[in-house]
Amino acid sequence: MTAPVVPRPDNPLIVQADRSLLLHTVRTCVDEHGDVVRDEQGRPTTEEHPRYVEARDSLSQFAELEKSPEYLHSYRLTAISVWNAAALGMTADDVVLRLHELSCVPVPANVETDLREWFERYGLLRIERSGERFELLSRDPNALSDALGYASVREIVEVDEATGRVHLDEFGRGPLKQALIRVGYPVEDLGGYREGDAWKIGLRSRTLTGRDFALREYQSSAAAAFYKGGDVTGGSGVVVLPCGAGKTVVALGAMNLVGEKTLILTSNTVAVRQWRQEILDKTELTEDEVGEYTGETKEVRPVTITTYQMLTWRRTKTGEFEHFEIFGRENWGLVVYDEVHLLPAPVFRVTAELQARRRLGLTATLVREDGREDEVFCLIGPKRYEVPWRVLERQGFIAPARCIELRVALPVAQKRLYEAAGARAKFRIASENPAKNDVVAALLARHAGDRVLVIGQYLDQLRALSARLDVPLITGKTPNADRERLYADFRAGREPALVVSKVGNFAVDLPDANVAIQVSGTFGSRQEEAQRLGRILRPKDDGGGARFYALVSHGTKDQEFAQKRQLFLTEQGYSYEILEIPVATDDGTIDLERLD
Repeated sequence: MTAPVVPRPDNPLIVQADRSLLLHTVRTCVDEHGDVVRDEQGRPTTEEHPRYVEARDSLSQFAELEKSPEYLHSYRLTAISVWNAAALGMTADDVVLRLHELSCVPVPANVETDLREWFERYGLLRIERSGERFELLSRDPNALSDALGYASVREIVEVDEATGRVHLDEFGRGPLKQALIRVGYPVEDLGGYREGDAWKIGLRSRTLTGRDFALREYQSSAAAAFYKGGDVTGGSGVVVLPCGAGKTVVALGAMNLVGEKTLILTSNTVAVRQWRQEILDKTELTEDEVGEYTGETKEVRPVTITTYQMLTWRRTKTGEFEHFEIFGRENWGLVVYDEVHLLPAPVFRVTAELQARRRLGLTATLVREDGREDEVFCLIGPKRYEVPWRVLERQGFIAPARCIELRVALPVAQKRLYEAAGARAKFRIASENPAKNDVVAALLARHAGDRVLVIGQYLDQLRALSARLDVPLITGKTPNADRERLYADFRAGREPALVVSKVGNFAVDLPDANVAIQVSGTFGSRQEEAQRLGRILRPKDDGGGARFYALVSHGTKDQEFAQKRQLFLTEQGYSYEILEIPVATDDGTIDLERLD
């Protein structure tokens, strides 16, 4: 047990009995006499709370950020957030002590009790190999008995009534872990892995493009944390790193350590080709060892790359997923799930059958909009390694970014439509605010000479912007060959700007992009906001920073959902400057001088 810490009234955190946490980002300024400092209008002035950054960085390790208004951020302690902290080596004492040290009021006793129970439950049950089968074991017989009291658990296992031992077969490992996490028992799977076909995957010291190459320290640490020397305590789990930090390189490090045939799942065909290019550039594998399995090419080779869309394709809504057979085509030793936060539900199903294979998930955020973080936890594995975005920014591995929310007024005509519309229509009307087009044009003029991505959700809006700005548009219907040509022109500077739909959210390698203008988004998708910022975070050759503009319609549903999207970036240490933009003047000019 930790020694009690006396709360300090000037601390920034309030811990509540419902396991919610309130974090003050600012405090009222006082002078040397203890009097409140006021501005010219007599209003109290504020400053960033001196322990806000420390508290934010601590909470991100074991709590989930729920809301991030300007002055008071709210977090919540959950079983999954605590179990991921336990998987990274934190203890109940560590978390309880941090809460006491940061809180301005006493920590409720029930919160400490809940935390200790959650930590106690992590690894309380474990799966180990027993001959040709597997056994469910526990250091606490009462916990095992309690778990077996659930029909969803009991129907997966066989209980030897004479000995009380609990057995299961290989294909029961995934379903059992799913069933147990739903009743509050995260299982530590120590059943080991089936050896895949050996295949040497050496790393180059000099890339094919002529650059020196070696894993950065954090990339090497991430690969090692996943592999754990080949021990059964490793080999499955998730590595969380910012976009632009080289998650692909972490996977190459893991592939090198495992040294077996590898299947890689990613988000789209462009990503497949970028993965293939990276593998050929930075490993000693040859072209005939790296296969692409897509709608255009179906090569199954020692290292094979495919897409989630390909795997979940079927002829009818009730038909079979015809390409799932790729999982069994080779004796894979490692399956890599790129952008694991996008993992489709059908792939969860087949992943439950793959518990004998090593599984590596890569993501910039564990947040899933469908709330299935527990599925990632139990079927891919717990979080094995994470580095906060701002840490890598300070070390120069990702570009520093300035995030600016531009609140654009609705023109009178759209405001009338908005007020008469239903909730869903309100969001779209506000998202497609035509006044945003004037702001985008002004921003593009302001950033002449930069590499700019204009990103949005609605195709009509994007087509209008593309036509007005005379900038190429890339959507899901753009042929892959045309996409790759336009991306190549952008990298080479022949196209200084692109307008892109949601296809630009994921796995697009545009290292020179340094400005992103988001004109619309997917309701409150935090993962989307993270991915879009990630498009411009590759470190720049000139050491320059990046600008991320989020255009939202002032006082509308668009603004409400924008606040939800910003949650993840707030947790990572970014803050949004807010600038209100009135309707454009008669000559169409927009005043952006306040951005300086």
